[in-house]
Amino acid sequence: MEEELKKVETEPTPAPEPPLASAPDVTLEKEKALLPPPPGAAAPVDDSKALAVVEPEKVPETIAKKPSGGSHDRDVALANLEKEKSMSFVRAWEDSEKDKAENKAEKKLSTVTAWENTKKAAIEAKLRSLEEKLEKKKAQYAEQMKNQIGLLHKQADEKRAMIQAERGQELLKAEEMAAKYRATGGVPKKFLGCF
Repeated sequence: MEEELKKVETEPTPAPEPPLASAPDVTLEKEKALLPPPPGAAAPVDDSKALAVVEPEKVPETIAKKPSGGSHDRDVALANLEKEKSMSFVRAWEDSEKDKAENKAEKKLSTVTAWENTKKAAIEAKLRSLEEKLEKKKAQYAEQMKNQIGLLHKQADEKRAMIQAERGQELLKAEEMAAKYRATGGVPKKFLGCF
């Protein structure tokens, strides 16, 4: 197996050569310049001063290894691999624990929010109930007040009627007494007492 690794390491990979920018053919340009452009075609573009983009060569990356310590290097590489593997497990465990903590916190927060909404709804329902009771009591008191006002109005009307009746009786009595005094020719005693 070591021989295969050495063969792979020693075989260089040939780098592909980038294409070179070729100079424009002068005779071809002269022929193009002599031909008239077809009708409706755009004017020819002068490419004599155009720049060609040349990409830099990509050098293949080769792993520089010391040829002297074959099994030692392999042991170091395996140790590094084990270390990376264990670090990867630690990172995965850490991410998992963080996700668990986040999910647990979110669940508790949603529970608290649901509890708050339930309590708030219960309090609002109780408030509406109290408001309804107060509205009913207000309506009852308003009805009682209207009844009392109606009763007072009725009593006032009765008293007015009694006063009107008394006035009518007193006027009638005064007219009768005046007729009596006229018929007898006497003078009322109360009237003379005032002088």
